[in-house]
Amino acid sequence: MVGRLAARLGEYGIVLAAAVILNFALPRALPGSPLRTVAGGESAGALPTETQARLLRSYGLDQSLWRQFLDYVRDLANLDLGNSFVDGSPVAEAIGRALPWTLLLVGSSLVLTVLIGVATGALAGYRRRVGKGNGLLSGALLLDSIPSFWLGMLLIALFGVTLGLLPTFGVGAGFADPGDLAGHLVLPVLTLTLTGFGQFFLVTRSSMLAVLSADHIEHARARGIGSARRIFRHALRPALLPAHTVLMIEIGYLVGGALVVETVFAYPGLGRVTFDAIRAKDFPVMQGTFLVLTLTVVVLNAVADATYALIDPRVRRPAVAT
Repeated sequence: MVGRLAARLGEYGIVLAAAVILNFALPRALPGSPLRTVAGGESAGALPTETQARLLRSYGLDQSLWRQFLDYVRDLANLDLGNSFVDGSPVAEAIGRALPWTLLLVGSSLVLTVLIGVATGALAGYRRRVGKGNGLLSGALLLDSIPSFWLGMLLIALFGVTLGLLPTFGVGAGFADPGDLAGHLVLPVLTLTLTGFGQFFLVTRSSMLAVLSADHIEHARARGIGSARRIFRHALRPALLPAHTVLMIEIGYLVGGALVVETVFAYPGLGRVTFDAIRAKDFPVMQGTFLVLTLTVVVLNAVADATYALIDPRVRRPAVAT
């Protein structure tokens, strides 16, 4: 397992290098200039030329892109994400304040997404020839095609405005009042869960269909083993192998989806920080949040590679020459 992971380190290094380059280039490819932000909201065109030059120089924006990139890489090597153009505060502090909220939202959604997706996918695969399996498939495909921001607004209109049952924005009193915090989490968690469990459902259903037609399942049926034991002991574990890989990718998807959902529900996580940074052309904050998201996906893919052999013994066994 260690050797297999070591062989992939070079590939991960290339991915990280490409991510760093894109992380630097994409914010600067956005239309407009951050000059209005560093000028404190004043119209950039109304500022004297000398003032504009001084502001750009103070943030290193007067340098060539190549020089800015070298400075960016040097700061990353020193674990320095820079300071915000908006208030001058360290980017690492802004990410540190927002990250726990995003982890809480994504972690809660991930547990529900995996449980619901795997359970309904296994059931749909087992009941593939009856109406229940087809109904689950249709429902999963429908939910998987709905944009998360649209579903979030529908839930706000229904449960927040029309019925008045749940809060629709923020986190209330936060960790000081767990009950109030749980109420504020219901709608964003529900939005991410409903729009995210379809991937687990489809992968588990497809894998279950393949496993149920395998020889060892037919042998178990011929020996008179009950259906429940065949499913949970003989079919579900091999059927979960593709779902394990999807799990790591889905975490990255949920984090990306949380960027939109957090904006819809005014949730104080990384998504909200990223959205505000994009509006303000705040390059350091954009670079910091994008880098955190990229590292999350890369690290989770590495974890998937490292743990796959723990689930599938065939990966640990040396190939046998035939």
